[in-house]
Order: sequence, then C-alpha cells, then structure tokens
Amino acid sequence: MSNEGRLHDCLYLMQTLMQYRQQPIHGQLNTIGNKYSMLHLDVLLLIYHFAKACTGHILEIGAFLGGATMAAALGVGESGSKKAIVTIEPGGRLEHRRLGTKNILRDLERSLAKQRMSEMVTLIKGHSFDPATISAVEQTLGPDEIGLLVIDADGAVQRDINCYAERLADDCWLVIDDYAGPAENIKVTPTRRDVDALVEAGCLETLGFYGWGTWIGRWRQKSYSS
Repeated sequence: MSNEGRLHDCLYLMQTLMQYRQQPIHGQLNTIGNKYSMLHLDVLLLIYHFAKACTGHILEIGAFLGGATMAAALGVGESGSKKAIVTIEPGGRLEHRRLGTKNILRDLERSLAKQRMSEMVTLIKGHSFDPATISAVEQTLGPDEIGLLVIDADGAVQRDINCYAERLADDCWLVIDDYAGPAENIKVTPTRRDVDALVEAGCLETLGFYGWGTWIGRWRQKSYSS
C-alpha cells in the first residue's frame, strides 16, 4: 500500500475509535473489560469494529477470560453476517490482583455463558501450534478465510502465524498484544522481534499502536513465505 493509503487507514481507525467512544458500545465494553480482560478499552473497541466490518471469520489465539472474545462476538452480532469465532486457549492458572484465576478454561466458559455468547464461539482447548488444534480450526472454518486474527498468547507470533497464514485473507486485520510493555513482561521482546521482522519482510503492515502496547495492522499475504 502507498504511504498515502496507509495514512488514510491510520486516520480512519483513529476517527472510528473516536466515534465509538460516544456510543453505547463504549460503556458495554468498558464493563466487559473490567471483568474479563487485560486489554485496553480502545483495543476492545477496535476488535469489535474489525469483527463487525471484516470479510471472513475470526480467529483468536489466547482468550484468557474472554474479554476480546466477547468484543468480537458483539461485533459479529452487529454485522448481520454469519461469521465463525474460533478461540484457542490452553488454560492454566494466573495470579493477578484483578483477574486472578485458578482455572482459566473453567472461568472462560462461565464468562461466555454468563454473557450468553457460548453458542457464538467455538472454544478449542489446547495450544495454537498443536496439530490437533490446527486440525480443529480447519474443520470449524472449512474453506473460508480468516478476516481478523487476534494474538495474545506467549509471544511466539511468528510460530502462530506460520500455523494459520494460509487461511488469512489478504488485508486481514491483526491485533497483536504485548508489542510494548514493562520490562517484567517477558512476552514483549519476542513479540516485538517477530512483528518487526514480519513488517520488514512486507508481510505485516503497521497501522498503529493502541492501549498499553497493542500492535494493530494488516496482513499482506503476497509477501509471505513460511
């Protein structure tokens, strides 16, 4: 894309976010974020927007308690289109002052059920790179492409993209968390390394940085080779 086109897209996202801040979805996602997510509210709003506007299905790697999953579900519901939401989560436990949990998968399923979104989401329990997980994603999505990919896992962005790149639509929206953050966040260094390498190779196009260090951009499939 030309510099002019990229600038247009960057400004479009900023303007879109500004408009959502004046709408009821802002309050709705603020409540969801406080209960279920570590992502900044602006990032949840953009996930909602991408899920609403994209052509193709939604794949999320690293759901945690489901905040981003719910944002995507609300967007799909507003889109009027039939789009699958597939979320991958291996589970475990996490100590955190606000969102600590002894059983991530249990609490994720409970939160989706509480928000009446369980039927909209296909939850795959496992690691994104496991052959069984990749096969389950393939079976769920069929031949259709992915229009939105959200990655908030262990920092191995290149590995996860290698697993699903063939399914990504050209111009697929990507939301990748932990591109920046405090020194104690061990995911930042590998995430930034992988994202920067993919941008340098022309596979990813940067459109902005939002919240507390989330990278936002698009996929450029023609430049990719695993």
